[in-house]
This record gives sequence, structure tokens and C-alpha cells, in this order.
Amino acid sequence: MANYALDRWNKLPKYQPQEDTRLLLKTTHRQYQQTSKILTMQKNNLITLLEITFPNANSLFSSPMREDGSEKWVDFVETFWHSQCVASRSEKAFQERFKGWCKKHGYRYSEQKAAEVYAAARSHVCALPKMDETKLLIERTVAQIRSSSKALASLDRQMRKLAEALPEYPVVMEMYGVGPRLGPQLMAEIGDVRRFHSKSALVAYAGVDAPPYQSGTVDVRSRSITKRGSPSLRRTLFLIMSVLLQKAPPNQPVYQFMDKKRAQGKPYKVYMMAAANKFLRIYYATVKAHLDTLEKS
Repeated sequence: MANYALDRWNKLPKYQPQEDTRLLLKTTHRQYQQTSKILTMQKNNLITLLEITFPNANSLFSSPMREDGSEKWVDFVETFWHSQCVASRSEKAFQERFKGWCKKHGYRYSEQKAAEVYAAARSHVCALPKMDETKLLIERTVAQIRSSSKALASLDRQMRKLAEALPEYPVVMEMYGVGPRLGPQLMAEIGDVRRFHSKSALVAYAGVDAPPYQSGTVDVRSRSITKRGSPSLRRTLFLIMSVLLQKAPPNQPVYQFMDKKRAQGKPYKVYMMAAANKFLRIYYATVKAHLDTLEKS
């Protein structure tokens, strides 16, 4: 008995660090989700404030979030918080001001974009005049957004670092639609894939399975997904499927399956979740085979 206990103890250092990493990765992801929700609320609040100072200013720029969490439209409205900050100048004067602003914040200057912004500012009649009190509200909200954005970016970097320490990371990153941001999130919610006894068990855990329903002589085999599993995993899967739908890679089996269901006239959510189901089955087979091979070697 003593020898058995000693043998078990000797094995702990090999496996326990991975389990600790997986738990920490999942915990970090949950914090990431909470921070993301807060950030969304703060952005919506800023957009509401802009409705009375500079309507639709948030839609003037489509640049994605940077690695440090900053966004062009948020940086813009901190300086040009009221339409009169733009419209009170001549177009040439604004172009020079905007050019200097782009250089200061590291954004590419476009004369066409400057003209577009100037035209938008001139076309709006704002509910509130340009006042210091309103400026303070905008600045405080921008400060809140920046704080949350930095926290989100930090959590994202931490998730990548933790995910890279896990043996399945290189295999997961090779899967189409799974990038450096969604890959760690997917790994965080699935954990060690070997804890599921089959592909169907993983699909059921995600809640994207559609089990057959029988009642008397009625046999319905096209039902909605159960949604009894992990909502966090379903959300991550939906984002990955959105990438596939946007990129439309013709040679990828998951997209081919999605496109087939769409061609059959299936509703958006149905073909998206059907594709997520197939994706999880491929994930299970690929990652499990990789882990099993590593364990044997």
C-alpha cells in the first residue's frame, strides 16, 4: 500500500501542473468574459452620450481594437467630443488638426476620412451645446473604457500564455477559424478533451446537440439545440463559426457542412450550431489523438 501511495505521489508533478494551468486558464477566461461585458456597457453608455454631442461619431471609424485595447473611435471622441469641435473650424484647419491627431495616436491619416468626418460634423444639430460639464462626462466615460480595455488586453495576453503551456495548443491553433484570441478561449472551456468519453459527450457538454424526440408514432429528428451545456463554450463556438462564415474557405469540411445546411434553407442559428457540432467532433478526434500520441511517446 505504501509503495502504491509513493508511486501515485511521484506521478503528481507530471500531471498536476497541467491541471492547474487548465483551471487557471478557465478562471482567467471567465474574468475576461465579465470584463468584456462591462466594457460593452461602458461603450454603449458613451454612444448614448454622443447622441447629444456628436451623433454617430462611433460609426465614423471601423478600425479594430489594437493589441493594447485602444480603439480609434474612442480616442477620437476624447479629443473631438462635440461636433462643434470639428464644425467650428474651416475644413482645411480641421484637416491639419486631424492630421496632427492621427500622428500623435499612431493612426494612418486619410484626407478622404478627414473630409468624411468634417461633413458628418457639419450635418448634425446637437441636443446640447458645447459645454465643459458635458466634456467632463465624455472624458470620464472614455477613461473608464480605457481602463477596462487595458484589463481585457492583459487578460487576453495571460490566456495566450497559459494556453501555450498546454500540449494541445499547436494542434488547436492549426484548426481553421481558431486564432490566437479564440483558441485559448476554446481550450479554456473544453479543458482536457480526454475527460469526455466520446465526441457526443463533448457535443452534449457544449449544448449544441439535437437529440431525437419520439412520441408515439411521431419521430422528430430535426430539433433545436438543447442549450443545456456550457453557454461560455457555445459563445466561443459561435464566434469561430462566424469567422468561417465570413472567410468562406471552400476546402474546409466544417464550412462545407455549414454551406450545405444553408443551401437546404436551414435558419441561420440552425446551420451555425450544426457546424459547431461538426467542429467539436473534429476537435475531439484531432486533439485526443495528439494527446494520446504524446502520452505514449
